[in-house]
Amino acid sequence: MSLPEKPDLVLGFTPLTDCAPLVVALEHGHFERFGLRVTLSCEPSWANIRDKLAAGVLDAAQMLAPIPIASTLGVGPLHQPMVTALSLGLNGNTITVSTELARSMTEADPQGMATVSGRARALARVVAKRRAAGAARLRIASVFPVSMHAYHLRRWFASAGLRADRDLRLIVQSPGRMVAELEASAIDGFCVGEPWGSLAVARGSGTSLLATHELWNGAPEKVLGVRLDFAERYPETHLALVCALLEAARWCDVRENRPRLARILAAGGFVRAPASVLELSDFHVFHRYAANFPWRSHAIWIIAEMLRWGQIEKPLDVRAAAASVYRTDLARDAASRLGLSVPLCDEKTEGTHAGPWETAGTSAPIELGPDLFFDSSEFDPSDLIGYLARCEATDLRFPLEELEALQT
Repeated sequence: MSLPEKPDLVLGFTPLTDCAPLVVALEHGHFERFGLRVTLSCEPSWANIRDKLAAGVLDAAQMLAPIPIASTLGVGPLHQPMVTALSLGLNGNTITVSTELARSMTEADPQGMATVSGRARALARVVAKRRAAGAARLRIASVFPVSMHAYHLRRWFASAGLRADRDLRLIVQSPGRMVAELEASAIDGFCVGEPWGSLAVARGSGTSLLATHELWNGAPEKVLGVRLDFAERYPETHLALVCALLEAARWCDVRENRPRLARILAAGGFVRAPASVLELSDFHVFHRYAANFPWRSHAIWIIAEMLRWGQIEKPLDVRAAAASVYRTDLARDAASRLGLSVPLCDEKTEGTHAGPWETAGTSAPIELGPDLFFDSSEFDPSDLIGYLARCEATDLRFPLEELEALQT
């Protein structure tokens, strides 16, 4: 491997359990091993990370999986081409509500609280009762408008006939503020990455309704994001960064290392939560199941959600957009330098496997994990039009025929 063109880097992160690969790569010397001198910059919000990366204040960052796509497509206030060659993991979020709202849901539908879909229906009953009484809409927080958190919530709401922004207020709050906002009754619930859901439960102010892997098992979460011009100007630096984080992610995913990982995150002040609470986040997948591979089918699903909820206002070539941001070529380059096998394909269907399964890899078959959706739906990236047509809550700003013409 050639020497990095730019060895001194500033990487942004948000204090969540899944910042672990960045922290471990620093604390265990993986960055140094690949010729990098890295400073980690703790950022209070995902908007901070997006804006600082776009402005060049940060060289790279832990990012919500949809942010590089949104930035590249100009969804939101910023238009800055970005790429990712590394997923930082799968799963990791929870939906937590106030103890008062949980009690109201149980009273409204005690039997429904036994299942994921039933809890959505119980929530719908509470919403209907509040509407009839003239009460204010419930306030549920996610971490960013373009986030897996927001899409998980919208899909779960829609399964019970609820519409965010119509029946409930879907607001944005930074991860580290969620518990305080819940305890101040400023919000009625939230979807956020761990450990904040577990902390609310531990403090007695929140009740966990579900972990989002119950909505989509193996869903993408965070990625390593860089500007496109950075990746093109410093290709060896970029690959060194990916390699260092791959090594760290492998360590994070060893079950025996989890207690030590919790202590590293807590003792170093990277995540301001007790190690005992951090240890509860045992559903993160940091490396196994090809968790670090930037599946273009994940990018296509994310773009489909942006289309579904009206965040994209003109048709686009979805597959080309996904390929421009999710750089599987660079992921394979980095993995080959470490002797790791990566998938031979760029896309896969979702919602069709209840348990582990295998796909062809570059040097050996790779075990992938279960990928079921809570509503038994399936997602085929080659049939985006069919997927959107089946979405009852579709809010497209243009006819499906316009999108279909671009895909053929």
